[in-house]
Amino acid sequence: VLKYYDYFKVNRDKLESKGKQMDQDLRSRASALQGEFESYQRNVNSMTIGQAKAIEEDLTKKRQNLQLYQESLSQQMLADQEKMTRDLYEKVTSFLRDYCKQTGLQVVFKYDNTSDVLYGGDSLDISKEVIKGLNEAYRLEKEKPAAKDSTAAKKK
Repeated sequence: VLKYYDYFKVNRDKLESKGKQMDQDLRSRASALQGEFESYQRNVNSMTIGQAKAIEEDLTKKRQNLQLYQESLSQQMLADQEKMTRDLYEKVTSFLRDYCKQTGLQVVFKYDNTSDVLYGGDSLDISKEVIKGLNEAYRLEKEKPAAKDSTAAKKK
């Protein structure tokens, strides 16, 4: 169902794009730090011991900051993935609750090679109806005008 759900496809693409941007930013920062390190190595012989030590400390701090930045990006991506999973689960289960009320169904099974359902007849497959309904609900959600700011002051 998910691979045909427009909300999932759009948000998966956004998440992948954000991940690529984060990765590119991280690589850019790492490359800049590598350039600073190489510059230090080239010029270390012309520096005083105090200058060399100060630059080494600075480079060490920058490397530590880069590692912290990398960890924060990883945590942010994980949080974004978890949020998307929660939102997706909520949208699908909410739709299925309404769908089941309308159709009188009592239970909906996931049917794939990881589920405990070994066989289901075609007449039991509601996937196409669910996908159609989910995509229609998503289309209507996107078409809703943005809520107006109720705190905005009215001008006279």
